Amino acid sequence: MVTPLSSAAVADGPSPAAAGALVEFRGLRRAFGPTVALDGLDLTARPGELLALLGPSGCGKTTALRVLAGFEHPDAGEVLVDGEDITRVPANRRDAGMVFQSYSLFPHLSARDNVAFGLRVRKVSAAERRERAAELLDLVGLPEHGDRFPHQMSGGQQQRVALARALALRPRVLLLDEPLSALDAKVRLSLREEIRRLQLSLGITTVFVTHDQEEALSMADRVAVLNAGRVEQCAPPSELYERPATAFVAEFVGTMNRLSGTLSGPGLVRVAGAELPVDGDAPATGGTGAVDVLIRPENITAEADPEGTATVVAASFFGSVTRILLDLPDGTTVKADVPSRDAGGLGPGVRARVAPAHRPVLVVAPAASGQAA
Repeated sequence: MVTPLSSAAVADGPSPAAAGALVEFRGLRRAFGPTVALDGLDLTARPGELLALLGPSGCGKTTALRVLAGFEHPDAGEVLVDGEDITRVPANRRDAGMVFQSYSLFPHLSARDNVAFGLRVRKVSAAERRERAAELLDLVGLPEHGDRFPHQMSGGQQQRVALARALALRPRVLLLDEPLSALDAKVRLSLREEIRRLQLSLGITTVFVTHDQEEALSMADRVAVLNAGRVEQCAPPSELYERPATAFVAEFVGTMNRLSGTLSGPGLVRVAGAELPVDGDAPATGGTGAVDVLIRPENITAEADPEGTATVVAASFFGSVTRILLDLPDGTTVKADVPSRDAGGLGPGVRARVAPAHRPVLVVAPAASGQAA
């Protein structure tokens, strides 16, 4: 069972000594033999914001976090916190709190002693350690768990203790390395909401690494999508989803249909029988006009129609919407999100009429599949 964070504790609990630090990655490069993990990474976490680093495995997001923490040293570039170059500062002097995926609690120490461990290392008095640990356990919703050992707590409770420990030294920056991925779905959902509320209340600059798009989009002020050691786009979640800057971002974040189209005029493209405005610049096509058009499932309509040219392959119920999978005459498969109340007649084998919504679309060269536009 996950105990909600105390509203009073969040309001009155201990605040970091220097909340709202400005974090800057400048031209970071890090290679492991022939593998380039960071390739000139430039990125800024604004004071007090939660910045999520999102991307596929091997994109460099964890390496960037480890460089910020001081566990990795870049081959080139700088890391600055509030204008101070900390690139060569040892990890234990960086004034950053880190929460790991695996909790990393000391199994022989109680929750209270785990939280107070860093304070003991810094030779804080026993009385002050006890007081600070009690405040922090209350802050994360575990005021009665101080005497429990890690094996006596659930995964969600252990991660809360790890969060309290990271905040014990009042760090300028909080680093979260996929802290929720080891938890079950219900606990993960609850804890991510509580972490976000706590982060907002404390105003601490937080860099959060995750491979879970839903986590990134629901928690972060801005999301940086990384690919091959570089930032493809860094923007608020709604902008990232609605106005992706590249084909990579468009297809990595959320679900995207890629349909064949033809440029039909300045700023126009014809796709699936409709003429739509182009969002941004159209790629060079060598005179053929052939492009790929990227359209979200919610911007595709599907209606049962005996004269329709598409065929329903499958329907998946997702509560308020049902995702319809359809085969088009050219062999392309398209996904359409239809209000569930209207999806009753769209069963497998049904003929259907498919049309894109009239709104700007991102177009890319057909040969650019999966790559940046």
